[in-house]
Amino acid sequence: MSVSTMLLLFSSLVFLLAGLVKGVLGMGLPTVAMGLLAVAMTPGEASALLLVPSLMTNLWQLFGGPGLLPLLRRLWPLLLALALGTLVTTRWLVESASPWIPVALGACLLVYGGLGLLSFRARAPQRREGAWSALVGLLTGLVTGLTGVFVVPAVPYLQALGLPREMLIQALGLSFTVATLALGLGLFIHGGSQSLDLGLTWLMLLPALLGLEIGRRIRRRLSEAVFRRLFFLGLLALGAHSLLHGVLLLAG
Repeated sequence: MSVSTMLLLFSSLVFLLAGLVKGVLGMGLPTVAMGLLAVAMTPGEASALLLVPSLMTNLWQLFGGPGLLPLLRRLWPLLLALALGTLVTTRWLVESASPWIPVALGACLLVYGGLGLLSFRARAPQRREGAWSALVGLLTGLVTGLTGVFVVPAVPYLQALGLPREMLIQALGLSFTVATLALGLGLFIHGGSQSLDLGLTWLMLLPALLGLEIGRRIRRRLSEAVFRRLFFLGLLALGAHSLLHGVLLLAG
């Protein structure tokens, strides 16, 4: 079996698993995919491969919710700052030789995994929500552009807003869509599109959608609390691996 065939099979399994996670939890596709793809390719290549599966599954999640217009009116400061922050730091993601990339990704995964296991839920400030949303969006954009992963602090912040479950899932889909589009634009501007294989990234959409449907069916049968616990433990393991890899590169 050739190296290219093995890489294709490995990538397909990664997107199948990542889609499954997203199907159960409503999030996690780029987080899982980036953590696993980093074993076989650079962060820039992994981010390019993620563009189509991430965008299409996010659009499916976005338009499947109950209240898009109210969310746009409420979250536009977060979304605008998220896009700007992502564009600012994408060039560091393209410079994939930097050992700080796996360090940042590992730290991101560890924070997210730890917060998930602790069931940490802060309450968002009720005053000056627009300003807080813009700050959270900017910080999340900086992390997204640097690591290719949309995670913190936006996901805990959106959870802290107290949105109904279906609207929360839709808000995550809306934010993921903006982050994915901004990341794709940033990769194009900074030359990361050279890593983009359009045929391959569209091909990865198939296992992602299959995993998405499997995840939805599992969600009906499996306790979500148990699955979330296993998921966050997995993120901690991936984060520790990525962080250690980056530290060893810095030390070397």
